[in-house]
Amino acid sequence: MSPLLCTYSYSAATSIAAMASAPLLLCVLLISTYCLVALGGRHERGFVVVPTSSSSVTEQAACSFVSQVASDPNRASVPLAHRHGPCAPASSSSSGGAKPSLAERLRHDRARRRHILSKATGRTTVTLSDSDAAGVSIPTSLGAAVDSLQYVVTLGFGTPAVEQTVLIDTGSDLSWVQCAPCNSTSCYPQKDPLFDPTASSSYAPVPCDTGACRDLADGGYGAGCTNSTTAKSLCQYGIQYGNLDTTVGVYSTETLTLKPGVAIKNFSFGCGLSQQGKFDRFDGLLGLGGAPESLVSQTAATYGGAFSYCLPPGNGTTGFLALGAPGSNNTAGFVFTPLHSSPEGPTFYVVTLTGISVAGKELDIPPAAFRQGMIIDSGTVVTGLPETAYSALRKAFRSAMSAYPLLPPNEDQDLDTCYNFTGLSNVTVPTVSLTFDGGATIDLDVPNGILLEDCLAFVGDGSDDTGIIGNVNQRTFEVLYDSGRGRVGFRPGAC
Repeated sequence: MSPLLCTYSYSAATSIAAMASAPLLLCVLLISTYCLVALGGRHERGFVVVPTSSSSVTEQAACSFVSQVASDPNRASVPLAHRHGPCAPASSSSSGGAKPSLAERLRHDRARRRHILSKATGRTTVTLSDSDAAGVSIPTSLGAAVDSLQYVVTLGFGTPAVEQTVLIDTGSDLSWVQCAPCNSTSCYPQKDPLFDPTASSSYAPVPCDTGACRDLADGGYGAGCTNSTTAKSLCQYGIQYGNLDTTVGVYSTETLTLKPGVAIKNFSFGCGLSQQGKFDRFDGLLGLGGAPESLVSQTAATYGGAFSYCLPPGNGTTGFLALGAPGSNNTAGFVFTPLHSSPEGPTFYVVTLTGISVAGKELDIPPAAFRQGMIIDSGTVVTGLPETAYSALRKAFRSAMSAYPLLPPNEDQDLDTCYNFTGLSNVTVPTVSLTFDGGATIDLDVPNGILLEDCLAFVGDGSDDTGIIGNVNQRTFEVLYDSGRGRVGFRPGAC
């Protein structure tokens, strides 16, 4: 029975039942119940009936808070929200509350994917003309095009703690916030007050001639020393992202408060004094990569080098970011796959994809297509697959969706499998499952983990090289990066 026939049978049965005898009514109800079971959630037939984006409330006017990560004395969690939704603090929303178009977001996303996949040895240097950083040679970090990032958390910087809303990024290491005395020519507008280091009793700049400053340079984030004639020369950091946005300032230490009663002392970060580029109104960035400069590495002694997050299915709900891994008795519901080192450097988290299924049927993809691994990234939006794998996925998905009009490719965006659902209140979408090394299989959320504005949220990257698992596929899962145990875990339905 095809999914459309099943949907039709249910509709017809409903009208017939109104004038049916009791035996016929029972028969019809049984048929209807079978159809609903076959189409609702995880099931053998591999199809789910969902409301279309035009008929569902995809942009809620108010924030709906969900429960956070389960209480665990070894973990610390904070709420996480989409930067353009009602759950995000005002500081992180774009000017006028306008959400960038899909085409604009995908252009930034494409730049981010390309930058992440570039080799570490391909770093270049630029020189800023800004008077605050004249003559500073800035190495290109392994960060990303910042404008494609989507999720924010609010943390406390300094003593007393001052709230700052920052983007989370598993593709970057060094965290930073804008600092006073920035002015309108050297910093971009933000709605929160700038972090003022002079108002904090725990702030300390890092002197230039120190091991910490030399380590920063070795990590690719060093930018020389401040040219001060009245005070001791300080260590400068500098980052240039894939879209050529730059941030330069003083490398510093500070107390970082995750939530009341949970603080990280001597947290190393960048106090940004000169930002150039198309930054939005967030206050800074929280680096969650695997290099020594990241929050994850700096807190490894306390949290074991582990963290997790759950990205909510829509903009109107919250998820969470948590430091630490669940105890051995609290991993029920997770499936795990080995975590591999990245040839691009310690920043990135790599897993091995071994198979893809559509509507419950495994696709015929040669194992060699996945040999370079997949980087899991919180800031990339759509998943970039090796070309051989994407071609097989696209063919199977289009076949399963053949009842709906396929839109012509749009040159302004990478997505080439988009549908016209005009006039439809519900559509039948095939399930998509990813299988990883070790047999871990995850069923992507339907439709939020598969479709992005009625388009298949996958692209082909032109070769069978390293791919990237984007954040659309990760929605509703708790994704656990457990470096200490060398594994990545997935727990469905976590937010």
